[in-house]
Amino acid sequence: MTPDELAQVGLRLSVDGHTATVTLDRPDKRNSQTPGMWRALAAIGDSLGDDVRVVVVRGEGPAFSAGLDRQMLDPTFEGEESVAGLLALDDATISATIDDYQRGFTWLRDPRFVSIAAVQGYAIGAGFQLALSCDLRVCADDVQFCMKESALGLVPDLTGTKPLVEAVGYARALEICATARMVGAAEAVDIGLALAAVPAAELDSTVADLVAALTAPLPGAVRETKKLLLGAGSVDLDEQRRLEREAQVRRFRELASMVG
Repeated sequence: MTPDELAQVGLRLSVDGHTATVTLDRPDKRNSQTPGMWRALAAIGDSLGDDVRVVVVRGEGPAFSAGLDRQMLDPTFEGEESVAGLLALDDATISATIDDYQRGFTWLRDPRFVSIAAVQGYAIGAGFQLALSCDLRVCADDVQFCMKESALGLVPDLTGTKPLVEAVGYARALEICATARMVGAAEAVDIGLALAAVPAAELDSTVADLVAALTAPLPGAVRETKKLLLGAGSVDLDEQRRLEREAQVRRFRELASMVG
């Protein structure tokens, strides 16, 4: 997508060396999200080249994302694709449409790169799920995470449930989702939801230091490691041992080709 097309749905993309930065750019609406934004996020994922090793997702202004733009739930809203419009569709088409929306989140788990959410202020609902889609989360000390969907009579459906359980465990994930309560920065770090909480003025520099550390090793080593860790929970030890051996053989071969 062109910069103008991204701007129309409230996004910016910049690529500097091996780092791509995706910015939610609707500060006047606290970076609230729309179906058009989700489709554009998926297109960004498809467009990134193999030279990108880190993707940073951030929000413009004081909020990361306040979640779904509430206009999208208004049946009378006109002018663009809305969530309320799904009600006119049959069940199979609704499911297929949500699948398309989810692709705006799942690309951040691609083993080709490490994704980082730089989170400040509110990360609510879809905003929380976007942060959860990233491999790592670094937050400002003013952050407020909230899975708001249950308060609206809905469920989290933008791929946030699995990484939340993986980060904090089933019981804590259920409590966070079912109560729709706020999780502050200190608690987020304490329960494993975020790597660190820093003063807002230090968020960018902290993320930059992390990006530098992640791009220091050879890219193949980081990619193979991420792939191993992503799948570790779904296989038994013998299968994981096999995958480790195969990955290491590939690393040996690549290193040998570099010195040869």
